[in-house]
Amino acid sequence: MHRHVVRSAGVAGAIALALATTGSAGAQAPNEAAATPPAAAPYPGDHAMHNYKKPSDDELHKRLTPLEYEVTQHAFTETPFHNEFWDNHQAGIYVDVVSGEPLFSSLDKFDSGTGWPSFTKPLDSKNISEDTDRSDFMVRTEVRSKHANSHLGHVFDDGPKPTGLRYCINSAALRFIPVDSLQAEGYGKYLPMFQKAAEAAKAHK
Repeated sequence: MHRHVVRSAGVAGAIALALATTGSAGAQAPNEAAATPPAAAPYPGDHAMHNYKKPSDDELHKRLTPLEYEVTQHAFTETPFHNEFWDNHQAGIYVDVVSGEPLFSSLDKFDSGTGWPSFTKPLDSKNISEDTDRSDFMVRTEVRSKHANSHLGHVFDDGPKPTGLRYCINSAALRFIPVDSLQAEGYGKYLPMFQKAAEAAKAHK
């Protein structure tokens, strides 16, 4: 199924609410998708990714759930409509569950009708790599994280405007950082784009 529905209703309110609670102590995530435990340490910054060393296989087994491990390390595909983020509409960013490198934004997320999280573009293209995948008797473009080399999913050319692309990504390869946690977790550089989006959405009401 290739149904594309871009959800715009309530965008300004959702982002504004998240921004308003940024920095508030003890704020609770409103749904299960946002309740993912925070990283052990704040993201060290894009510059640190140049010297990133991927954990050993033994360490990955300890740190990841069985599904996260199979998806990121063995290119397993999770079940559609039964995964953490396919229907998540909170404002925030999605990072690699292994390395924490920023991958996608809720501002580019849309309902593809496929049952997997879908995005029109990466948050930062330098953290994404693409390779030809000839498995399962098909030729597709696989998407991996640049530094951790985690399998994320695939990209297709049947997405909505403006890119015409559909990055079909496994939830198990991602960790979601809500807007009100961006600063605390080391992703504060992305706050302005959510503020700008909230202002633009409000102006178009």
